[in-house]
Amino acid sequence: MDRETAFASARAWIAQAGNHLIDGEWVAGADRIEVLDPAQETAIGSIAAGGPAEIDAAVAAATRCFRSPGWRAMPPAEREARLLRLADLVERDTAQIAAIETLDNGAPFGMTQAMVGKGAVSSIRYNAGWARRLGGDQVDVSVPGRFHAFTRNEPVGVAGLIVPWNAPFAIACNKVSAALAAGCTAVIKPAELAPMSTLRLAELVMEAGFPAGALNVVNGPGTSAGAALAAHPGVAKISFTGSTATGKAIMRQAADRVARVSLELGGKSPVVVFDDADLDRAIPGVAMGIFANSGQVCAAGSRLFVQDAIYDRFVEGLAAFAARLRLGPGEREGSDLGPLISAAQRDKVEAYVASARADGAREVFRGTAPDGPGFFVPPTIFDQARPDMRAVREEIFGPVLCVMRFADDAALAEVAAQANDSDYGLSAYAWTRDLERAQSMAALLQAGSVKINGAGMEFALPFGGVGESGLGRENGRAGVLAFTEPKSVMIGY
Repeated sequence: MDRETAFASARAWIAQAGNHLIDGEWVAGADRIEVLDPAQETAIGSIAAGGPAEIDAAVAAATRCFRSPGWRAMPPAEREARLLRLADLVERDTAQIAAIETLDNGAPFGMTQAMVGKGAVSSIRYNAGWARRLGGDQVDVSVPGRFHAFTRNEPVGVAGLIVPWNAPFAIACNKVSAALAAGCTAVIKPAELAPMSTLRLAELVMEAGFPAGALNVVNGPGTSAGAALAAHPGVAKISFTGSTATGKAIMRQAADRVARVSLELGGKSPVVVFDDADLDRAIPGVAMGIFANSGQVCAAGSRLFVQDAIYDRFVEGLAAFAARLRLGPGEREGSDLGPLISAAQRDKVEAYVASARADGAREVFRGTAPDGPGFFVPPTIFDQARPDMRAVREEIFGPVLCVMRFADDAALAEVAAQANDSDYGLSAYAWTRDLERAQSMAALLQAGSVKINGAGMEFALPFGGVGESGLGRENGRAGVLAFTEPKSVMIGY
């Protein structure tokens, strides 16, 4: 499907979409919320504004499905087959889904195509394989007598899934496929700023052959639909990706009923570049590590530490790379960076830029936003940054990079201590060709994920953070096991 056809198909689909999916039926709501194209600042459609009543109905549907003999008795291989069918359907409709996402959250079409056709499809296929591989362990016991002892990994029940607006389709696919692979049923609450691609996923889940109630979708604000889902007594586990402040609120709500919680929250990820780094790889790698998706990435490398010997050359290279990035609507061919999601997010990021200037950081580079509508913030690079600055300590979630230097003779522990000086701990990055230094930094950096010399998202590796970056893990075996409870069994004979 070519670009023009993909966007025409996406617009036609969005025009008729926006209802809740409850027990296999699309349910219209009395109230609606407009959904904006952030590149044009115009409405592309609307969604039903759900709340506690819709959440109640969706949880009831998910509970009925979970307790039904057909779902409980479904062989793991059948769940796997349906998930693999879902991956095939997503792959089939990649261009249309990517266009829906671009219109919905502003990301460039090339990026959304990659996130749908590669990232989302890969995560579904990976998680599908675990449906048949979640068996427990046989254990030799020491108590007197003769016993056969083993463990079972059983689905927790109804899972509540809450996804953000920065990469909604890929994140929704990962959560949904992990929950279904584990044998759970689910209620998902899309981000109200970018809900459309999640609704398209729900259609494909039904087309893949999952029964009514296995996946339900309730639209609406986080303060009503999201809060009701997090607090619902029928939800056994909440899996949330979003801001640290909201994650803390969800923890408080879940604590009242001791519900299971996985939180993938904010980040202020450090990047450490040593003087032996391959600059031809490191400069574009570091630049796109903060500027991709206009900086709206939880794992973005927003704090950069560069060794003295290469500092000036590296910063000049970053500025030159940023100057070549083209800002524009994600629908337009050739756009490298799209807008931010909303006027409020744009204003928040610009406030951080102003604070960095006021705190004495030097603006090395500032791009130019395109004329016309759109919530654009150009790539911005500051050096002479200090650890006490708000722009260095707080998550900006925009295309703003703060650069600091470290001495050529600094010990690795000293460099790591600077990088670890943060309330967050989602990801950390280092660039070096020295294997011993790489291994040492991997051990010293305090983050849930450490990547040396660049890397993408690997679904076989657990992903999550420490500190204010959250708790629990997605991806890998751990990501699917997060939707299960281990049960111990001893049979005397």
